[in-house]
Amino acid sequence: MHFPPTAKSLRNIFILSVALIASISLIGCGMPNQSGLSTQQLSVAPAQAGILASTSPTVLLFNGSGTSSPDVSAVETILYSMNLVFATANSSQIAAMSVTRLASYRLLIVPGGNSITIGNSLTKAATTNIHNAVINYGLHYLGICAGAYFGGSSIYNGLNLTSGIWFNPWTNGGRGTAKASVMISYPNQKLDQYWEDGPQLKGWGNIVGKYPDGIPSMVEGFSGKGWVILCGFHPEAPSTWRTGMTFSTSVATDNAYARTMISAALNGTSLLHY
Repeated sequence: MHFPPTAKSLRNIFILSVALIASISLIGCGMPNQSGLSTQQLSVAPAQAGILASTSPTVLLFNGSGTSSPDVSAVETILYSMNLVFATANSSQIAAMSVTRLASYRLLIVPGGNSITIGNSLTKAATTNIHNAVINYGLHYLGICAGAYFGGSSIYNGLNLTSGIWFNPWTNGGRGTAKASVMISYPNQKLDQYWEDGPQLKGWGNIVGKYPDGIPSMVEGFSGKGWVILCGFHPEAPSTWRTGMTFSTSVATDNAYARTMISAALNGTSLLHY
C-alpha cells in the first residue's frame, strides 16, 4: 500500500491487511511489435488522505512485470500532484479482475518498461478482458512508451485497441533508441521531452504530437466506447532522468504537460491535435 508522507496516521489502520508490492525493471520502453481481484494497492494524494474510507479510486496504474519501477514512481508523483486517488495492480492482480471490475475505474495507465514482457506476463484472458473493458464498457486507456506499444496490435499479447494497427520504434533519425532529449511539436507549442526507445505511432487516431521528422509521437482517439491516448515519450520524467542530456524545456513545463495528458485521458477529452 502506498501512503503519502502526511498519511502516517492511516498506516497503522491498514498495515496488517495489505502487503507492499514492488516491481523492478528498466526505464527503457519496449521493443518493436511486428517488425521481425486480489488485493490492490490504494494510493491517495496528500490532499485527500483524510477521506480514504469514503473515496474510490478512479485511476488504475499497472505496475506489473515488464513495467519500469522508476516510471511507475514518476507517474505516481504526477498523480499525487493532481490530487487523484488511484489504485495499483501487478500482473496477477489485473489478471484476476473481471471486465466489469476493470470498468469500475475510469482510466487504466500502463507506463514505460518493456512491452514484450508486459504482454507475455499476462494471460490472453487478461488482455481480452482489458480490451473488452475499453471497447464495450468505456474504460479509458493511457499508454506511455511501452504502454503505447502494448495498446496496439502487438504479437506479444497486445491489447489491440487500434483496430489491427501495430507500432515499431522510432529510431531518432537513425541514431538508434538510446535515451535522448527530443523536441516534440504540438499544434500550439514545442517541448523538449525525455524519450527512450519509444514508438512511432503512425496509422491510428488523431495526431497530438510529432517527432522532429514529422512522424506521430502521440495520438488519441476512441476505441469502441473507450478514450485512448498513446504517447511515445515521457512528459512525466523527473529531473534525475536528464543526466548527461540538454533540455530547452524545464522539468516543470514537461511535467505540466503530463498532467494535461492524464487529465484528458481520465476525462475522455481531446487534446489539441493536427
